[in-house]
Amino acid sequence: MKFGGTSLADPEKIQRAAERAIAERRRGRQVVVVVSAPGEMTDELLALAQRVTPRADERELDQLLSTGEQVGVSLFAMACLARKAGAVSLTGPQAGIEVAGPHTRARIVRVKPARIRRELSRGRIVVVAGFQGRAGEDVATLGRGGSDLTAVTLASALGSGRCEIFTDVKGVYTADPRIVSEARKLGRLTCAEMLELAGAGAQVMQPRSLEVGWRHGVAIHVRSAFHHVPGTLIVPTRTAELPQKARVSALALDKNGTRQRAARISAVGTGLRRHPWVAARMLQTLARHGIDARMTATSDLRLSCAVEPKHGEAALRALHSAYGLGRWPRRRP
Repeated sequence: MKFGGTSLADPEKIQRAAERAIAERRRGRQVVVVVSAPGEMTDELLALAQRVTPRADERELDQLLSTGEQVGVSLFAMACLARKAGAVSLTGPQAGIEVAGPHTRARIVRVKPARIRRELSRGRIVVVAGFQGRAGEDVATLGRGGSDLTAVTLASALGSGRCEIFTDVKGVYTADPRIVSEARKLGRLTCAEMLELAGAGAQVMQPRSLEVGWRHGVAIHVRSAFHHVPGTLIVPTRTAELPQKARVSALALDKNGTRQRAARISAVGTGLRRHPWVAARMLQTLARHGIDARMTATSDLRLSCAVEPKHGEAALRALHSAYGLGRWPRRRP
């Protein structure tokens, strides 16, 4: 189970998240929780460093930023213990996460989960600091979204085959629901499609974590930290098993998608390049709405076009309707 910063923004949310972990433990399951820094703590630490020096040494910056997750794990473990549930907090290095590469953007090279397994065997909830690992004698961080990567990598190393990502949204939607009111939550996506969405600008999960899940067969469940409802299951389907039929699953808008100061609209799904009607519908729909567009990328999983930034949101809404991605119509009484 992974809880992001918005899910831990205040003591009440930390307590609520701890109760969800305890409920899983009481169902007889072994529970590992990966925790981000609470609230906006990472940004606050970065701002503090900027006030000291605009060019902070990256090794020292990692020393500073890694403390945010350490605050998170200790508070989470305290909340569990206060509810008479066994728990222990571990930093990334204590959990056996080894990383390599430059500070502030390291990569995980191996996990030695012996300490985690010992604590699980004692019936404890193991609370691990995301976003960090041991780099030789130092600590190094994994870059933005690094807690997602920690969680999926631990799920693989422990052989669980499943990782739950708790966040402030109910799942992955057919488009940004803040822009498209008719966007609906998707019950299921492939890792390949989710990777394309992430690359197209959808800020739901870190792309590297999706790659790990796909490669190691970890199903990822993106769900709400505040509502007890199913989210979106991202399944590690092999490329050869992807549907051949054309299917548009979701749309993404990236307002900084190209260097030409254009907005990029991407349709993500399967079999897109094999079926010319998908691209034709994109261009014809935008033309009917008086929006100039040019194709920028095509593949079996993604079609992208560039439009003027001022037309980005209108283009997203028009295409969402044209591809029939809106909420299912209500049945007649």
